[in-house]
Amino acid sequence: MISNTAVIYPNVVLGKNVTIEDYCIIGLPFEGMKNEKTIIGDESVIRSGTYIYAGNEIGKRFQTGNKANIRELNKIGEDVSIGTLSVVEHRAIISNRVRIHSQAFIPEYTILEEGCWVGPNVVLTNALYPNHPLTKKSLKGVHIECNAKVGANVTILPGVTIGANSLVGAGSVVTKDVGKGVIAVGNPAKVLREVDY
Repeated sequence: MISNTAVIYPNVVLGKNVTIEDYCIIGLPFEGMKNEKTIIGDESVIRSGTYIYAGNEIGKRFQTGNKANIRELNKIGEDVSIGTLSVVEHRAIISNRVRIHSQAFIPEYTILEEGCWVGPNVVLTNALYPNHPLTKKSLKGVHIECNAKVGANVTILPGVTIGANSLVGAGSVVTKDVGKGVIAVGNPAKVLREVDY
């Protein structure tokens, strides 16, 4: 089902049984675009007010909340959910079964591995030198490994890796890598103990 208020650009390829609700714009052109297609997999649900730019490759059973904004040239796997008012900038890699909750910010060059969980109001960063002539040349995305969980209102600094199966507690500011299978909390975040479940 595609709403008659949705705008679907000609470069969009939709799978079977895709739902696109009111006032969505799918396949928005971007600066420097070279006929990139936007692909959205079967049984996806794009909720009202969502904008998806051109050049995204999105797998089956994708879902957005209302007014999600997904910039160009991302690779998004199957069974991914991106919550209401979340922003995914360009050239991110989001693997299967990733859950991004409401109002999260996912910048360029982020890597989210399979099954990871990003809580509401999480801010990932990528600018080592903000508002500097070298900013764009020195961007480093956050890397969240398989099944890691990032609690609400966490901020993670550029280039930081969160290890597989780890948990970052709500409100933490993560300034350096977190190993695999541990709980990290605080500002700056420090390892508290190993995950015991």
